[in-house]
Amino acid sequence: MPRYIPRLMTSHGSPPSLDPELCRVRQDRLRAVLSEKKLDGAVFFDRHYVHALTGYWHAQPLTPTALLLRTDGDATVFTHEESPDAPAADQVLAYVPNYLFTFRENLPACLTEVMNPLLQKVSSLGVDHQTPAALIEGPDCQEITFDYQYLRRLKDQDEIALLVFSIECAAQAYKEAKRIIEPGLSEVSLMAAMHEAATNAAGEILSGWGQDFRSGVPGGAARRRAVEDGEIYILDVGVGIRGYRCDLCRAYAVGGTLSDEQFAAYEKIREVITLGESYFRSGVSCRDMFGAVEAELNGWNGYSFAHHAGHGIGLDAHEVPRINPQWDDTFAVGDVVAFEPGLYGDVLKGGIRLENNYQITDEGFINLSRRIPMELV
Repeated sequence: MPRYIPRLMTSHGSPPSLDPELCRVRQDRLRAVLSEKKLDGAVFFDRHYVHALTGYWHAQPLTPTALLLRTDGDATVFTHEESPDAPAADQVLAYVPNYLFTFRENLPACLTEVMNPLLQKVSSLGVDHQTPAALIEGPDCQEITFDYQYLRRLKDQDEIALLVFSIECAAQAYKEAKRIIEPGLSEVSLMAAMHEAATNAAGEILSGWGQDFRSGVPGGAARRRAVEDGEIYILDVGVGIRGYRCDLCRAYAVGGTLSDEQFAAYEKIREVITLGESYFRSGVSCRDMFGAVEAELNGWNGYSFAHHAGHGIGLDAHEVPRINPQWDDTFAVGDVVAFEPGLYGDVLKGGIRLENNYQITDEGFINLSRRIPMELV
């Protein structure tokens, strides 16, 4: 039986706040896109996007919030909170989501009841993937999530600070995982312990969590299964803090001993990480980077590498740029990307994947996750 004893984790501080002035800068970048597309404004229901643009964090995931941003006007936040902190909003309008704390039947409709009167003279709107366009009365709605992804790939310094904080919370989760992993521990117990460590470090409920918690295989959701001696435990974790989400992976040897094959694969992954980092410069093709990584890994010693090499991170799990041959992206200053080379095969008893998060700068790159050890034991 495992000797896992839960340990109380202490808070490591509060998440940093977004800078209202930089929120306004991001609003103006969006307004420029809306003007180019001849749209009168935009409506976003994704609470992550609302936070990035106004500084208002809607922590309650059960109820909707929204932003109406006029191309030539103001920014209006819609919420049911009585005293919301929305430093980069020009006005906040409230809707009623419940009666005596029982939720009404259609919460997005409750919100748009308040929003629609403001749209009487609006002809066209850009909307995100979460906006219930059928409930918006009057203007034509045009999906602009794709455009917004490319626009917000540029991360401002206040956004970098939140992503670094999410990485620090993930570091606590990995520290706890390494402390308690041993043969006999259940995957569910490990996942729960990691979540507790990250939440305590954040000091609040996480806005995102996941994703791979299976031992002895390349990935998947945690099971009620005891991990076994000799397996490699791949832990691919995204910690969300007020919408901003890191994406990291570490791998650990269950039982604390590596086979010769596992150690050789680990050394190869470390070598490819150095190779991949040489591509982190503005203007470099992501396809070229993927091709170089795939050439080094897929088929090496009979193992496989059959997934992307990475992607942008920020407010969604996968963002621009994509290190994937299905897209023709190039790196740009301001990108924050996850790079995740891996090797998989039966003899490895799962495989090995290591993932770091990087900021692309004028001078090259910064490894934002450099303080999280990559050793397997």
